[in-house]
Amino acid sequence: MNNAAVWVPVPAVFYWGWLVPIFFGTGFGWRYHRDKVRLGNGIWFSLFFYSFLTMLAVTILGSNIHWLIIVSGTLFVLLLSLIGLIFALQAFLLLWNAWIMWRHESHTLANMLTLYLGLAILILPFIGNRVSQYVPQPVSHFMAIFPNLVILYVGFWFYNYLTMLTIYQFNWPRLRQDYIIVLGAGLLDGNRVSPLLGQRIMRGLRFYQKQQRKTQHPAIMIFSGGQGGDETVPEGQAMLDYAIAHGLPASAGWAETKSKTTLQNMQFSKQLIDQGPIKQPRTVFVTNNYHTLRAGMFAKQAGLKADGIGARTARFFLPDAILREYIAIFVRNKWWHALAVVGLLIMSLLLVWFDAYYAG
Repeated sequence: MNNAAVWVPVPAVFYWGWLVPIFFGTGFGWRYHRDKVRLGNGIWFSLFFYSFLTMLAVTILGSNIHWLIIVSGTLFVLLLSLIGLIFALQAFLLLWNAWIMWRHESHTLANMLTLYLGLAILILPFIGNRVSQYVPQPVSHFMAIFPNLVILYVGFWFYNYLTMLTIYQFNWPRLRQDYIIVLGAGLLDGNRVSPLLGQRIMRGLRFYQKQQRKTQHPAIMIFSGGQGGDETVPEGQAMLDYAIAHGLPASAGWAETKSKTTLQNMQFSKQLIDQGPIKQPRTVFVTNNYHTLRAGMFAKQAGLKADGIGARTARFFLPDAILREYIAIFVRNKWWHALAVVGLLIMSLLLVWFDAYYAG
C-alpha cells in the first residue's frame, strides 16, 4: 500500500485569493516608498501580512499534504500559545522591566512608564469592577464600554507604531551619502559624551568608514546639538571632538551647536547642508534605534530628505523608551485623537441608550 502524499489540485478560487495580499503588499510598498514615517502605512502592512497568512493557510489546507498540514498547524498553535502567554503575563513582564530600570536608571517619571503601565493593568480592572457595584446599571454599562473602546483605539495605533518602527529598522541606505547627521542626546558632567550618545556617534562613524572603504565617496559628518543649561560646551562640539578622537578626519566633521530639540537638529543641520556646494545631497541621520521613526517625522517636517539608521540600545531600556516615543508621537496629533475619543464617547452613550430602551 502506497502511503505517499498525493497532491490534490487546489481550486482556482484559491489562486485568485492571492490577489488580495498582492494588492495590499503593492499598496504598502508604494506608500512606504513615498513616505517611510507615515503611521497609516502600518495598516496597509497589516492587511498585507494577515491576508498573506490567511491565503498561505488556505493553500496548505487545500494541498492535502498531511505532513505539511501537521507541521504548519503545530507551528501555528505554538505561536498562538506564545502570544497568549505574553499577553497573560504582560503586567508582570512590565513590572520586571521596571525593576531593572529602577536598578540601572534614574527614578524619573519618564523612566518609570513600564512600572505605571504594569500597575494599571493589574489594578484598574479590580477598581472598575468594584465601582460598578455601587452605580446604576446604565453607568456601569457605560464604564464597561467607553474605557475599553479607548484602550482598543490607543492599542490600535500603538500596534501600527510598533509595526512601522520595526520596518524602519530595515533601512539600508546606499553607501553614497553626502552628509551623515548625528543627533545629540545630552552630555554627562556638562562636557562628557554619554554611553548612549557614544553609540550614536560610533554608529555614524562606522557608516562613514564603511562608505570610504567601499566606495571612496566623500561625506561630511554633522554633529548636531546645542549647549544645555547644565553643560559647559555645546553637544555638537563635544560630539565632534569624540569622533575625531576615534578616527574621524577633522576635515570631515562639522559641529552644529544651536539646536535644542530634534526638530531644530534637523532644521539647523539642513541650513548647513543648504550652504554647501551639493545641490541635491544624499543624507542620512543617526540616532538610537527606538528614536529613528519619530526623528524621521521631524526630518520630514523640516523639509530634510533623509533616512535614519539606528544605533543599538540596551534591551532593558527599550520598553520604556518605546512607550515614551509612542506617547510623543500620539501627542503630535492630539487634536485628531481627541476628536476620535469624542466619537467613541458618543458611540458608547448611544450603545448604552440602545441597550436601556430597546435591548433591555
